[in-house]
Amino acid sequence: MPHINPKNSAFDFTKYRPFEFAPKLTDRTWPDKTITKAPIWASVDLRDGNQALIDPMNIEQKLKFFKLLVDIGFKEIEIGFPSAAQVEFDFTRKLIEEGHVPDDVTLQVLVQAREHLIERTFEALQGARRAIVHVYNSTSKVQRDKVYKMDKEEIKQIAIAGATMLRDKAKNYPDTEWVFQYSPESFSQTETDYAVEVCDAVCEVWQPQNGQAVILNLPATVEASTPNVYADQVEYFCRHLKQREHVIISLHTHNDRGCAVAASELGLMAGADRIEGTLLGNGERTGNMDILVMAMNLYTQGVDPELDFSQVSEMVQIVTECNNLPVHPRHPYVGELVFTAFSGSHQDAIKKSLDYNESHKETDNHWDVAYLPIDPVHIGRGYQDVVRINSQSGKGGAAYILQRHYGFNLPRWTQIDFARVVQAQAESLARELKTEELLEIFTQAYLSQDKFRLSDYTINNKGGEVTFQGQVAAPTEVFEVIGQGNGALSAFIDGLVKATGKQIHVTNYAEHAISQTAQIDSDDGKDNQTHNAAAAYIQLSVDGQIYSGIGTCNSTVSAMLKGALSALAQAW
Repeated sequence: MPHINPKNSAFDFTKYRPFEFAPKLTDRTWPDKTITKAPIWASVDLRDGNQALIDPMNIEQKLKFFKLLVDIGFKEIEIGFPSAAQVEFDFTRKLIEEGHVPDDVTLQVLVQAREHLIERTFEALQGARRAIVHVYNSTSKVQRDKVYKMDKEEIKQIAIAGATMLRDKAKNYPDTEWVFQYSPESFSQTETDYAVEVCDAVCEVWQPQNGQAVILNLPATVEASTPNVYADQVEYFCRHLKQREHVIISLHTHNDRGCAVAASELGLMAGADRIEGTLLGNGERTGNMDILVMAMNLYTQGVDPELDFSQVSEMVQIVTECNNLPVHPRHPYVGELVFTAFSGSHQDAIKKSLDYNESHKETDNHWDVAYLPIDPVHIGRGYQDVVRINSQSGKGGAAYILQRHYGFNLPRWTQIDFARVVQAQAESLARELKTEELLEIFTQAYLSQDKFRLSDYTINNKGGEVTFQGQVAAPTEVFEVIGQGNGALSAFIDGLVKATGKQIHVTNYAEHAISQTAQIDSDDGKDNQTHNAAAAYIQLSVDGQIYSGIGTCNSTVSAMLKGALSALAQAW
């Protein structure tokens, strides 16, 4: 790649300057705050999110999305811009006339500060039980200077005129409970004291201190600073607004710098009451604040988000169908791979944490698992999402899957042996191994009994000495195995030493019952899936080399003997 000289490149950082609208706030209090309860949530998926789609939603899609938002638990839903398009007007009427709006849900609509648009908006909302009418105009310096070419006073008069029209038109529809919302659009790029001045003027019109419900929304229409600066803007605004105690302060952050969630969280700590955003963060440019992420962030801290994401897969399906946008596999909480560990050390830590939790569930039921911020089960995901196997995986990952899916609780020394087998297979295929493939590899490596098969044996115990007598079928011959020892296994090993002429010693042994479905051999040679089966893990030293084997059977003794043959087969 050729060297790029910044001085001669179009990639020129000198065309930009540091953020210039940070208020002077030397005694900020928000850094010492914590979020202890959920904000008022307002979904803007059907308006702000919809306008950012390549193909905006039709009425049927918007209705499906609206019902999803209601099911999740949203109580305030911005449904559109009914004065801007006929489809938006018709959707508003459909919701109201067909009774789709529950009594505890408030519709919200957006409108510019123009009389004919405001009139059309109230016509669309006629018959609503309760509605939020959201009026806005841009107050930022760049918009004042370059777009509208107006001074501060002229821009303020637009806001006052819009507030006045809203107040007067609402009087014509007394059967609806009206909430007025005002946004100084591009608040993030507006001098904060001027934003306060404009909103004070709006409150003079609406008189929230006399009972009119008012929301003041502070948009980071373009995210132009670090989240802490936005929090300073919010705290400064809340401190200096004359009618602060009588209004709801709402935040509406965008993700241009990738910090929309952080900005909303810090803004909430700085004094805001309400958060606007979209599911999965759809919105203009890099998107709106992702309500799912912020709500789940609260959830991980033991705070009730007051939104239900327990069936997140179904939610994602509806959102992606309506938006026709994919979800990144690493999207927080809902991406396909976010609960997946390929790293061997991660897999091992997850397995050990889950095993610990299982053995201590009577004394500690709080979630605390390495690399997993939440229990995937809580949002409708399964443990199969947690550990997946490729060439980067270690011993813990394969062991985790065999334990969770098939009931094999591999001891550490068997985990190490099997990990080598798995890694070789994954490298050979150059891809991830599926769960069923892992079981097939495990079966072929340890359980197939292709080289040795035990048949026709008897075990006698006389005076504390155990005698084994039987036959072991090898690929080219049948061994007569006769041996003595202090137990069935030691007698069998003694017989194998005599029959094969090899030096064989047991170096490790473990066994357990299998409670999950697995391929088990019964004593009569028939497959027996589960039913109090046993697995035996044996590590043998054969002529000085170490080999691992596994045997399964509905008889513990047979499982043990087959495990020894499985290990011997590795050496043959």
